[in-house]
Amino acid sequence: MAFQSIWYFTDLPAKIVDTIEDDLKVKFDPHLELSKVGGGGGGVVDTGIRNARNTWVPTDHWLGGYVWHYVQRANRENFLYDLDNIDGESMQYTVYGKGEYYGWHTDSDLASHYKPMSSGNRGTGEQIASDFINTSCEKVRKLSFSLLLSDPEEYRGGNLELIDETGKYYVAPRQRGTIILFDSRTKHRVSKVSKGIRKSIVGWTVGPRWK
Repeated sequence: MAFQSIWYFTDLPAKIVDTIEDDLKVKFDPHLELSKVGGGGGGVVDTGIRNARNTWVPTDHWLGGYVWHYVQRANRENFLYDLDNIDGESMQYTVYGKGEYYGWHTDSDLASHYKPMSSGNRGTGEQIASDFINTSCEKVRKLSFSLLLSDPEEYRGGNLELIDETGKYYVAPRQRGTIILFDSRTKHRVSKVSKGIRKSIVGWTVGPRWK
């Protein structure tokens, strides 16, 4: 199959999705809080960009194994990226209620990970060069994933919409248990939920900087 920037699987059994939802409800629902934008430990709540709730699920939780299996499978069959692990060793459990959404954004681009300061700010050539070896930039996000947990009949809106590198517009499948994987540089959004609740697990895999 030819390369695609968006890939998905729909073969996660319903019983597994039920178990995931039950476990999240007990262990993680009590920790949901307003979602932030900006990342890097300095995120802020900005409901004009993102209006939702989320909490974090560590990758050593049993769900991490399921997700990593599909990441590796998609990467092997399509992307062939150099991947190391899930970013921050955690996944984001996200809940969108009525009126909530996430505007257009990308999960990774060159500037967000790799922004050398000008010589006027740094001084010597050696210092400028060190910007390109910044330890906080050693890895970049390469593949993003979203695992859909809600029955599409239980909510309206809340579509995962994407625009690929050619400008083609996609609406991702809504089937419960679908896991969507895409290049982290792909522009995407979650449209406003008009009814019900939409739940998902999202995250990002990282690898060495692009060459």
